[in-house]
Amino acid sequence: MAYAHADDQMASWNSRRGHAWVEAQESLDRVFKRFEDLLVEAVKESAARRVLDVGCGTGSTTLAIARALGTNGYALGVDISEPMIAAAQARAERQTPAAPAFVRADAQSYAFEPASFDSIVSRFGVMFFSDSVAAFANLRRAASNGAELRFIAWRSPADNPFMTTAERAAAPLLPAMPVRDPDAPGQFAFANASRVREILERGGWSEIEILPLDVTCTFPEAELVDYFTRLGPLGQVLHAADDETRRRVIGTVRAAFEPFVHGAEVRFDAACWLAVARALP
Repeated sequence: MAYAHADDQMASWNSRRGHAWVEAQESLDRVFKRFEDLLVEAVKESAARRVLDVGCGTGSTTLAIARALGTNGYALGVDISEPMIAAAQARAERQTPAAPAFVRADAQSYAFEPASFDSIVSRFGVMFFSDSVAAFANLRRAASNGAELRFIAWRSPADNPFMTTAERAAAPLLPAMPVRDPDAPGQFAFANASRVREILERGGWSEIEILPLDVTCTFPEAELVDYFTRLGPLGQVLHAADDETRRRVIGTVRAAFEPFVHGAEVRFDAACWLAVARALP
């Protein structure tokens, strides 16, 4: 679902949407583990000691980076969702030593200490800003000279049919199904690589590379119904349907996912961008 304003994003991620991600935390962490590993490996290969994780959600990537940095480093996760930050903080309390810090805030406008991070990363957390240029300019101010920005974002809906299967299948049965606006903040807001490059350039970043990244993701078939009834546009409206409509929708959508089901496993290709840039004087 796309939301045009920062207040809408804040409301969305602090209500049903945010709680749904907390409930699905363990499953989502497993599905997207490969992306997390790529970001953590990049931090380990660099000389970074102070790392900012933007749109950290329930904190899996931030926690993994903190473990990689050890007690001589510092990792901070920031997200606008109170339920997700609360879950991340609870996880951090169980990780000692080298536990990261978490703050509930909008990275677009939060007053980070200037030049305080030598690495800024994000796993699917930068596509929701109401003003992306302002957001990346704010992150540039938080970056020390020479710091690297590295984030992963989705390519287009056409490149990611798995991600839109539920809403396409359910739409005829649910007239209230939200329609994605490709030009608004949301999952596919960074589908256009040229637009992403322009945003980063206007935000003050240099040496920009935007590379295709394709990763095969899997999860147990037993988790599929929970996945599509909790998350995405369908998860935002299905709870309001009557029992009969809900049963019809679940049956219809489950059938639509059949091409992605391979025995006891769901398998899909995640088509993404890996964007890398640097903060130069």
